[in-house]
Amino acid sequence: LRVNTSLDVLDLSSNNIEAHLADALRVNTSLERLDLWRNNIGPEGAAHLADALRVNTSLERLYLRRNNIGSEGAAHLADALRVNTSLEELYLEVNNIGPEGAAHLADALRVNTSLERLYLRRNNIGSEGAAHLADALRVSCISK
Repeated sequence: LRVNTSLDVLDLSSNNIEAHLADALRVNTSLERLDLWRNNIGPEGAAHLADALRVNTSLERLYLRRNNIGSEGAAHLADALRVNTSLEELYLEVNNIGPEGAAHLADALRVNTSLERLYLRRNNIGSEGAAHLADALRVSCISK
């Protein structure tokens, strides 16, 4: 991936790879969709991916369903969303981010200019997390 300029979709679902692709994602300029569904990424792997998202300019869709990133991982991704300008869709279903993780994401949504779709199904965000997201949506660019 570091030198590849033609691959635009990579699906590595259910491979238990954690987040070993983060270094390559930093420099790759062709990948538009990365599916890491169910790969045991956790908060530490989310931190590595977030570092890559801060500088990556090609990735438009990132699928991180069922990776147990928790609120800590959501905080890392939220920090990256504050500066990322290419990501349009982020799938975070079933990651147990809770209300704290939802609050981190909500803060990022206030300033992010590229994200159009954010999927948070089955994350135990509760009323508190939903309130944070609702407040952020008043100024967010999410349109679809």
